[in-house]
Amino acid sequence: MPSKISAGVSSAGTSLKVLGRAGIIRPYSPLVLGRLLKTLRAWGTGPAGGFTSLALRAPDQVGLIDERGSLTFGELHSRSNSLARALRERGVGEGDGVAIMCRNHRGFIDASIAAAKLGADALYLNTAFAGPQLVEVLERDKPSVLIYDQEFTGLVAKADVDLTIIGWCDDPVDGVDTLDALIETHDDADHTPPERHGRTIILTSGTTGTPKGAPRNEAGIDAAVSLLSGIPLKYGWRTHVAAPLFHTWGFAHFALGMLLGSTLVLRRKFDPETFLATIEDERCDSAVVIPVMLQRVLALPEEIQRRYDVPTLQVVASSGSALPGDLATTWMDRFGDNLYSIYGSTEVAYAAIAGPRDLRAAPSTAGKPPYATVVKILDDQGSEVPDGTSGRIFVGNGLLFEGYVGGGHKEVIDGLMSSGDVGRFAEDGRLYVEGRDDEMIVSGGENVFPKEVEDCLARHDGVTEVAAIGVDDDEYGKRLRAFVVLAEASGVTEDDLKGWVKENLARYKVPREIVFLEELPRNATGKVLKRELVQHSEESKDQADTGDRDA
Repeated sequence: MPSKISAGVSSAGTSLKVLGRAGIIRPYSPLVLGRLLKTLRAWGTGPAGGFTSLALRAPDQVGLIDERGSLTFGELHSRSNSLARALRERGVGEGDGVAIMCRNHRGFIDASIAAAKLGADALYLNTAFAGPQLVEVLERDKPSVLIYDQEFTGLVAKADVDLTIIGWCDDPVDGVDTLDALIETHDDADHTPPERHGRTIILTSGTTGTPKGAPRNEAGIDAAVSLLSGIPLKYGWRTHVAAPLFHTWGFAHFALGMLLGSTLVLRRKFDPETFLATIEDERCDSAVVIPVMLQRVLALPEEIQRRYDVPTLQVVASSGSALPGDLATTWMDRFGDNLYSIYGSTEVAYAAIAGPRDLRAAPSTAGKPPYATVVKILDDQGSEVPDGTSGRIFVGNGLLFEGYVGGGHKEVIDGLMSSGDVGRFAEDGRLYVEGRDDEMIVSGGENVFPKEVEDCLARHDGVTEVAAIGVDDDEYGKRLRAFVVLAEASGVTEDDLKGWVKENLARYKVPREIVFLEELPRNATGKVLKRELVQHSEESKDQADTGDRDA
């Protein structure tokens, strides 16, 4: 019992230290503090409770900036009240699904808060969905309403949803509900809290198949403390969320922003020069990105990069995929030691954080588990392996998902959930992710992960982007086929790149062939769609076979 009490005191002490350092613990009058506690008890810690409490704490503080201007926390509270009332009039209530297919703008925020105030589940849809994917997900999850940007009208027309609302209009529309019209025409009085708190349903990336829904209930304070223990974000910062809000990483900062009182700076589409201009113009303290965004900023001509001065930028938080090659050090050499790389997945949320010191020492590391997070490397029998030995990565934290919508789950051993990756802990205590457990190939009797070869090729000066997949090989059983995007006017050949790999890795890791592409197929979260590369390989093989027969 004394040890448990001691552990509890230590845990509470750590949380207070982290929250205090972030500026979250602040002096409030007894009246305001009482109202805040009452609000959080009634509404929970999701978007409903978070933004209602922000409207109490700082109603006149700017909470959001997008292409249409700024909104205060008080205005966001009022707008979501109006929208929730409009949705309720149209039959949306507790336990119903509200599908949101919006880019990063005020409509995404309005819809998320309104759904939470109704006790409805928010289902976030990938803005890069193809028509069949959208139809399949909507048929499976059956939301009561679909809120979408006008640019997706053609896709939405194929979906069977009774109630549709436009979240962002590029052109005037008649006879169609829009968020702005519903907000303007409905009362903004406060609502009665629902008996049920709504869930957040984030879809997996779908890089290898149909995206699955990964639902979560509201995150507790421990989840925020874990992230803040490894990323030095501060209360009241201006945060440019460039990563898509509909996916785990962007949404995490939407959620963190409720606790931190962040001003969310949003742009509907990513452009590398606009990204730098936004940080400069809005004097952003932090930016939330996926690695390919960093790659595209660094691919800008040097004179354009130098055009923008970003001295306010203290944290660049990157997640969604690994930092390839020497991207981390290249970024920090140009923009300062402000980069934090977070390793995780839709299902396990976060697992490890690599700060600037980690990335300087080992650019390929995933970092170390943050506070209140357990990461273990297990073998195929579920036993922990020694440091330096590769195995399957299992994670325990406060944000593990509850199982896929429609059934299915990730493997769980002793309360720890599989991330789906293979990796190892090195003697320095840092985690190294070697690749997806379903991407490993056996070449000449040796295990080969595409990521190692991808990182090697990415370090070549003539390579901008690279991805690799396994293909059949008569001699080795399996070999890798690499797909490479070259830097402009690099003049690099296939033999040059094979020689580069041969100089740095074992011979059996040299790709059988290297295919040059103008760009890699990616989804909206920046992950390479390897299923399209597999299809490309199969089509190329079919064409070669046809040519052989014709000959």
